[in-house]
Amino acid sequence: MSRVYFPAIAAAFLAACSPAPVDTTPVPLTPPGVSANEATGPAVVRRAVPEPPEIALPPSPPAPPPTAAAALGVVIPPDALYVCVSDKDGMRQTTAIEFAPKVGALCAKNPEMGPCQYERSICRNSGGRVYAANGAEITMQTEAEYDKKVMRVKLKSN
Repeated sequence: MSRVYFPAIAAAFLAACSPAPVDTTPVPLTPPGVSANEATGPAVVRRAVPEPPEIALPPSPPAPPPTAAAALGVVIPPDALYVCVSDKDGMRQTTAIEFAPKVGALCAKNPEMGPCQYERSICRNSGGRVYAANGAEITMQTEAEYDKKVMRVKLKSN
């Protein structure tokens, strides 16, 4: 009888240990006309950022080394804390992640907090890269540092 159950248990164990598939769906955008307002609207608004037109600039003196976002030509709107950049079918999609005023103030002061980390995870799960308002990329290594800061323990099912 145990010979029948052993293969089934082994198969279930191997299936549980396999890595989760990467979701390739794009980051969901907020419908037009909705703003981040705690009283009447959602706490987070995701808007597509239009690509800037290419402008020829005169040569300038050497500048300090560019940030990761500037090197890729990522435009960060002034009111967004984070920008999600993803490539879909060879086209770059930039999505600004805006928060309600209170949530935005919390995320600006403590980026390791749950709502901020949740929005960054949504971006990464859809195949994107997250950039902060200062142009620095927030990688999984940065997230691990945030987790150490708050001593967060994560239990993973896989």
